[in-house]
Amino acid sequence: MKLIIQIPCYNEENTLGVTLSELPRQVPGVDKVEWLIINDGSVDRTVDVAKEWGVDHVVNFDHNQGLARGFMAGVDACLKAGADIIVNTDADNQYCAADIPKLIEPIVHGEAEIVVGERPIMEIQHFSPVKKILQRLGSWAVRVASNTPVADAPSGFRAISRNAAMQLNVFNEYTYTLETIIQAGQKGMAVASVPIRTNGYLRPSRLVKSIASYVQRSLFTILRIFITYRPLSFFTILGAIPFGLGFLLSVRWVWLLVMTFEQTGRSHVPSLIFSAILILIGVQCWIFGLIADLMSANRKLLEDIQLRLRRSEIEEHMKQHQEKNVSKT
Repeated sequence: MKLIIQIPCYNEENTLGVTLSELPRQVPGVDKVEWLIINDGSVDRTVDVAKEWGVDHVVNFDHNQGLARGFMAGVDACLKAGADIIVNTDADNQYCAADIPKLIEPIVHGEAEIVVGERPIMEIQHFSPVKKILQRLGSWAVRVASNTPVADAPSGFRAISRNAAMQLNVFNEYTYTLETIIQAGQKGMAVASVPIRTNGYLRPSRLVKSIASYVQRSLFTILRIFITYRPLSFFTILGAIPFGLGFLLSVRWVWLLVMTFEQTGRSHVPSLIFSAILILIGVQCWIFGLIADLMSANRKLLEDIQLRLRRSEIEEHMKQHQEKNVSKT
């Protein structure tokens, strides 16, 4: 069994050496440990530092493409390199590398396919009180949307099995953390959460430039991926709101017509028209939900085809790599 630890990097020459110095080369439960970095268009000595520390694999982007694309490129490279387990960590040494054995343990024992490290959020000193509260609220929203027990959804310290990695897709260009958890939960993968430790503060987060922007992007990501995988539920709830209001207005119109028409002579037609419009909006939302649900059946078929193609491509790549190694020896 092979474990590959991947690190997305963007101009990390000042912190990457510290991070790599703590990464293990031997982990209980696996036979081989390799390191991989994703150079996301760095213009400093990030790649040189990685080579000095003996990194086994380097994925290079000509220009910065963002954390989400870097993560998926790393996952693809890890799979082609024969990884049975992939551990993702950050280049700022935020996460304690000594907890990697604990992180992969549920995968090694077949208890989970994705394991997310749970940081002690309330004990992290450089997190403001507002950020700590928002982290908890965001993780709660992801648990509801994904039906998983993940306690720290934004955590980038996670382990992924080979089977789970082949099924992941990231549509968001901002971050992968929330989307992959919701996607895994909706696909029925076993997702676990384990407590981990964090290291000292080396540099500010590049992902969270402002709390308001991060919250906005996170909410949009949660909503988008939930609509993608649960369209019927979303549009049913959405349509129930105008439909319910329209129904109540129609009941009010009937009551006014029966009780006050003879006295006032008013038919309250505007109320009737407004209630009809709301009911039609609700019904239209339900129709959109049915159409989207039918389209999601096609998406599932396409994902199955994609999974088969990925497996075939990766197996072919590994076969060619083994043949090259044999010819060299």
